[in-house]
Amino acid sequence: MKNGTITRRCRCTAPETGKDLGASCPKLQSRRHGTYGVFQELDPAQDGRRRRFRRGGFETSAKAKEELDKVRALMAIPEEDDAWGKTQISDLLEVCVQDKSPLPDYDETRRRFQTGQALNSKVTVEEWLDTWLAGRKRLRRGGVARYECDIRIHLRPHLGHLRLDKLRVHHIDTMFDAINERNIEIQEQNAQRRAVTAELKATPNKGAENRARRKWFRAQLDAMPPFRRITGLNTQPHIRDTLRAALNVAISQQVMPAFNPAAHVELLPGTKPKALIWTDERIARWLETGEKPSPVMVWTPEQTAVFLDFVSADRLYMLWRLIAFRGTRRGEACGVRWEDHSGKARSLSIATQLVQDGWEVHEGAPKTDSGIRLIALDDDTNEGLISHKDRQQRECEAWGEGWQNTGRIFTQEDGSLLHPGKVSDLFERLTKAAGLPPIRLHDLRHVAATLMLAAGADIKVVSETLGHSDTRVTRDIYQSVLDDLARDAAEKVVQLVPHTRKPLVAVRDDEPKSSTAPQRPRMVPPRKDDAPQQNRSA
Repeated sequence: MKNGTITRRCRCTAPETGKDLGASCPKLQSRRHGTYGVFQELDPAQDGRRRRFRRGGFETSAKAKEELDKVRALMAIPEEDDAWGKTQISDLLEVCVQDKSPLPDYDETRRRFQTGQALNSKVTVEEWLDTWLAGRKRLRRGGVARYECDIRIHLRPHLGHLRLDKLRVHHIDTMFDAINERNIEIQEQNAQRRAVTAELKATPNKGAENRARRKWFRAQLDAMPPFRRITGLNTQPHIRDTLRAALNVAISQQVMPAFNPAAHVELLPGTKPKALIWTDERIARWLETGEKPSPVMVWTPEQTAVFLDFVSADRLYMLWRLIAFRGTRRGEACGVRWEDHSGKARSLSIATQLVQDGWEVHEGAPKTDSGIRLIALDDDTNEGLISHKDRQQRECEAWGEGWQNTGRIFTQEDGSLLHPGKVSDLFERLTKAAGLPPIRLHDLRHVAATLMLAAGADIKVVSETLGHSDTRVTRDIYQSVLDDLARDAAEKVVQLVPHTRKPLVAVRDDEPKSSTAPQRPRMVPPRKDDAPQQNRSA
């Protein structure tokens, strides 16, 4: 390491020329005149460029020497033969010169150097999240989009300005507190907009006074924020998991200390929606209030039969049937190919799906590894697919050169891909036209699970057919359905035992024998005539 130097200079200029006098200034003979600066040769850059550490403006030579000693101490952290370490320290000092920032703490820099962490500790949470997200190219597009949404809407606005190594648990807690407060504000604004909308609908469009009133209501709605969704308790864990995943990579790459604050954040418990069956009582309540008992509702077998009968002439009838009986996901049903169908083996392979990203559609792998599966088909569904292929062939002949050969089982009339969003909209219209209580298209997959459970299928078979990664996922979703089936099983067990005699009820002698008086039951011993006859020949 070359020795550094301390220099002194002033800003005195020659009256004749206006140029700096520099070292020729006669006042420099006084130690109090001018300022001191330091100069230290750094290690060359990786491209061979020469680098120097320069800093001036020190009032005394003692302060300049103190600064130079700090520079030399930092440069002495790596071993003499550690060329890469010396380059890293020189990079750090060069950044200090360029940013005109103070020298880093010696102990902190030495600790980071020895543990292999990045020496530049000024990386912000926003900068690291952008770096981390750019490296998630191997994830599915939907997963990357979800990460990007969490970062853009929540993590960057609340935590992006913080230094990565200074991020603490209380910073993340404050973010979720702000999200919950924002949820309350959104709910209040939605309620206000809903009330004004109801007033607008209730005001007739006749008469000058009513028209003026309706105009005022519309002006109120224009001034209000639009309807927005809250960040619910079931969504917040995903935001935390996104941050935790990003910080784990930062720890593994030694960009931050080996402590992940996101792993120690406690959130309010959320509730997973349970699948409920549309019973007569729940339908009556829905008709009265317009509110669904649960976000996940399931048709009964009778209601499912009504729907399938109603859509029997629809060109996508086999798609509805496949989801209702075999529980394929929407994207899987839209993306299944003819090469995946085996009429001889009566089976269908789920190996691809159509994924909706915004409004764009692209082909992707199933949601999880367990989603790649082989599902068995009943005879009617298998024969229905064969008939559907003949119908598709006739459509191909009718379109001629305009036909798009995508190889999919379910397509539009010209053979092009089905848009999953449009399929959901069509299902909603068909459900309403059939006069059935509303369910989502994804809930038709839950109908398939309910039918299989009601038919006595093992929970593992149901889980594998649906493509769940674990039977616990199936039990969590359909626990309420399993409870209903358990009660039904209890009734069937009782019915297996024939009752030849009803329990006898006696009345106490001191109680009135009025038919309207409440009677207290008590067991009466059987009469002697009712006792079984013993075998006297024994």
